[in-house]
Amino acid sequence: MQLSGKRVVVAGMARSGVSAVELLLKKGAHVTAVDSSRPDELQGAALKLESWGVPLLPQGPGSFADAEIIVLSPGVPADLSGINAARARGVPVIGEVELAGYFLRGSIAGITGSNGKTTTTALTGHILRQSGILCQVGGNIGTAPTAMVETSRDGQWNVLELSSFQTETISEFHADIAVALNVTPDHLDRHYTFENYAAAKGRLFETQRPGSFAVLNADDPTTLLYAQRTAAQTIWFSLSRPVTPGVFLEHEIIYFDSAILMEARDIPLRGLHNVENAMAAAAVARLAGAPIDKIAAAVRSFPGVEHRLEFVREIGGVRYYNDSKATNVDATLKALAAFPGGIWLILGGKDKESDYTPLRGPIAKRGRGVLLIGAAAEKIGRQINDGIPMEHCGTLDRAVLAARRQAEPGDTVLLAPACASFDQFENFEHRGRVFKTAVMAL
Repeated sequence: MQLSGKRVVVAGMARSGVSAVELLLKKGAHVTAVDSSRPDELQGAALKLESWGVPLLPQGPGSFADAEIIVLSPGVPADLSGINAARARGVPVIGEVELAGYFLRGSIAGITGSNGKTTTTALTGHILRQSGILCQVGGNIGTAPTAMVETSRDGQWNVLELSSFQTETISEFHADIAVALNVTPDHLDRHYTFENYAAAKGRLFETQRPGSFAVLNADDPTTLLYAQRTAAQTIWFSLSRPVTPGVFLEHEIIYFDSAILMEARDIPLRGLHNVENAMAAAAVARLAGAPIDKIAAAVRSFPGVEHRLEFVREIGGVRYYNDSKATNVDATLKALAAFPGGIWLILGGKDKESDYTPLRGPIAKRGRGVLLIGAAAEKIGRQINDGIPMEHCGTLDRAVLAARRQAEPGDTVLLAPACASFDQFENFEHRGRVFKTAVMAL
């Protein structure tokens, strides 16, 4: 895309938006930044924009009137009225990932799914590095894709965690290897319907080209359909049956086609869902050229991801786990399934138009009690109230104290909120850090 001299408006001045502004300036564009927050709320971002000479305007219907190109940060909905009006005038509206895709050198592995993206992305990067394959890791996991352009090289892999917010606006961006781990209801406050949400993730496969690969979960009905929407060759993974070509679990052994990869018990992460994540990462690494023995050795040495079933501390025989990244119901179900029972579950936060009733059975089976926090507490309480002991704690600090008061030796205190964090915290990382601080203070 020709950017030199173009009037480009970048919407959303979180990490991705600021990185997009910086890249656009390097490409010679005339950039205007817009955001719905006040400049004093943006702190470091506003200072950077000022130092670059980039005007920062309030986000509103007229913000995009003079734009020749609009770049959206992942947090900005693509259907805002001002953006729709610009689109109707023929103005290209692209996402930050699309912008990065024009300039990233090397190959791209894009990993999406409702749950497990962060673990799988981090594990893929770990395997590639341990196998001597050049790579850099970013996307939703940390470094914005536009910030990876400068460090990208020919012959290198760019391993990207991609959310539905990032994939819904792609058109030319294409992954050499695209992964769908699973698709379950999430972000319905943004996408409105499950069908829209699934379609947003499906864009990652629709934009693939012949000669590329789609790594898909053979046990998920939605990811199965992505195979029909891509020009890529499909590689499967499955917990339930042999698949070819692909990776599968049989009698507690993980196979890659007919070759033994490793025993499932050697994966140093809790839960059957992490066996799926390891199989998907192994498939990507194998396609990228990693030998099977190095893949297995790297999986065994993987330290895990912060805020994903992260063991924090044991106090008086009670173990505390931080799964703040469990921001939807399915993620919380997977977290519950990783423990045999005796769970004090901390639930709540910002609701995403979720249905919490699927939690009833697993909580009744494995839970000792539920500690509710945040804006969604009342709704969750109504939907899961089926004789399950519940306490409305309000804040995370109080929930930790309530768990300490009630938990007995052998119990587990699990933060797996099933909600976004933005009612009380900056993000899920902030929430996880607050939990860990509260636990360490006991």
